[in-house]
This record gives sequence, C-alpha cells and structure tokens, in this order.
Amino acid sequence: MNIHVRHLDEATVQALKQRAARNGRSAEAEYRAILTAAAAEEADGFDWIRVSDNLRARSAGRHHTPSEVLVREGRDER
Repeated sequence: MNIHVRHLDEATVQALKQRAARNGRSAEAEYRAILTAAAAEEADGFDWIRVSDNLRARSAGRHHTPSEVLVREGRDER
C-alpha cells in the first residue's frame, strides 16, 4: 500500500530526514517506523515500559546529572 502526504512544511521534512539519519535509516524507512509505532500505540494503548526502554537505550553512554543534584541546584537558585 502507498500513502502520500502532501503539504508538509520544509522544517518538518528536514526534521524527519535528520531523525532518519540519527536512527540509521532511510527517510522512507523512518516514516514506516513512525507510522507503525503510532498504529501500534493506538491499537494497544500507550506502552510506557517500551517508551522508557527505548529512551534508556537511546541515551546509553551519555553523562546524566543525578536528579538529587538538579533538585539541590534548583533550591539553591531560590
């Protein structure tokens, strides 16, 4: 099946292409992944576990500031 989407603004098109590049996919493969995930969420309800697992995998290896440090900094700013 083919789906044609018209009248997307250039910023959206560029953002989708950048997202595809970050995920190591072609633009077309990225569109399929987005649509498949959206359809699955709609059919099954929102899966917070899957979303958090995906986020954890995408941020693996990055430095993260512990939440208690951020809370302390916020209190100190007041």
